Amino acid sequence: MVDQYVPGTCNIGPAEIAMRRRVGHAGLVATVVLAAVLLLLDAAPAWRLTLGLPAALAAAGYLQAWLRFCANFGFRGVYNFGALGHEERVAVEEARAQDRRRALAVAAGSVLVGLATALLALLL
Repeated sequence: MVDQYVPGTCNIGPAEIAMRRRVGHAGLVATVVLAAVLLLLDAAPAWRLTLGLPAALAAAGYLQAWLRFCANFGFRGVYNFGALGHEERVAVEEARAQDRRRALAVAAGSVLVGLATALLALLL
């Protein structure tokens, strides 16, 4: 496990990783609960598309925890390996550019999981 900032690779430490894992768990629970409610209410199929939002949230949390990279931090040019809320600024522009590219990839992956979940739910 990397315990220091590496541009475009790792910008969060254990406390931040744990928080993102909790976000992933919360998004997964929300997806399952929403799916159950939609089934119980026999909601119109188009309502199943709403499953994409909590699924994307779950994917964002899990991806960031797994990759040890916070997309928000990457877009903002900061990192944190200490306590929650203790952010440090990335000083080098090339490192910030690498972080932005990685942040876009994490965001795109999360959106794709959300879209796939929504479309799958619509088809079922």
